[in-house]
Amino acid sequence: MNLGGTVKINKVGVGIVTISFLLLFIYIFIGHSDDTSSKILAAPDEENRVNMKALLVAAKEVAEKGGQQVKVAKKEASDLHIKSKGKTKEGVNDPVTDADFRSHCVMYHGLKKKFPTLKVISEEHDTSECKNATPSLDVVGMDGQSLPDLMVANEDVTIWIDPLDATKEFTENLLQYVTTMVCVAVKGRPIIGVIHFPFAEPPVTYWSWGNVAKSDSITKLGSHKSNLEAPSITVSMSHTGGAQKMAEVAFGKKAKVIPAAGAGYKVMEVVKGNADIYLHSTIIKKWDVCAGNAILHSLSGSMTDLKGNKLDYSSEEQAVNKDGILAVLTDADLFLEKIANPSLN
Repeated sequence: MNLGGTVKINKVGVGIVTISFLLLFIYIFIGHSDDTSSKILAAPDEENRVNMKALLVAAKEVAEKGGQQVKVAKKEASDLHIKSKGKTKEGVNDPVTDADFRSHCVMYHGLKKKFPTLKVISEEHDTSECKNATPSLDVVGMDGQSLPDLMVANEDVTIWIDPLDATKEFTENLLQYVTTMVCVAVKGRPIIGVIHFPFAEPPVTYWSWGNVAKSDSITKLGSHKSNLEAPSITVSMSHTGGAQKMAEVAFGKKAKVIPAAGAGYKVMEVVKGNADIYLHSTIIKKWDVCAGNAILHSLSGSMTDLKGNKLDYSSEEQAVNKDGILAVLTDADLFLEKIANPSLN
């Protein structure tokens, strides 16, 4: 059997195959070199991620710009155009003013302009007066600190803003309680918290980013141990909801109950060591407590509901927390146990 035939190469066929491969190469690597594919080749997830450092700087800036709007509204307006959102469960009027909306417009649209794909949840929802409120934000630095560039997926981020906390007290000229707040949550966890006091002299901003960085205004405070025998407990002065009675039953006559306003203010009283516990016994909105939760978390403190559950700040979750708040720097488990079993006191 003769297997040793001669193989003849068809030059035309080889040419056709060569040209086909060349055309395929051009189609894949040149013909599709539009913006989308070039982005994918350069950085696969670049357009779907956000820089946490940029978010922190923007959060601080919008909180302060919102605070400026609140001060301007207070100074310029003879009439704050106070309206009512209705009444709370305790029957207390829940007001809203022009200052709330002016701050909301600057804070909400400032963030949406810089981060258009991120979910931003604000206490206020009326955007009819916000057409021109789109300030540019500077994201170049923070208090002279060198911060790392950490990227997270856009879909994991939810931003909560409170354009004016303690509105009722604002209308009553109790301005020490007024704050503007921003919180950045990642996968439901509060990571960045900013609480700005526009009426402090001078205005002061407290901020934290997990265990990455904190404002000088926080690091100067030092650490405080809770007074377990006779704790001081700050509760709402206008939404008591039984918190004062709960505090007295759980912690006894030695406990000192301190009425105050504004969730941001009360959290910072705990951080400063002026109160051992922030206790709230009824419904509260997540934009009220998210920033404070983030700051407490950065200091190894704790904020939970009264059942000991951590709050979930994902955008898919309800904005209302119905099970109260316990915020402390230390000894959260002991305080929760006393609330659940006041006979232990």
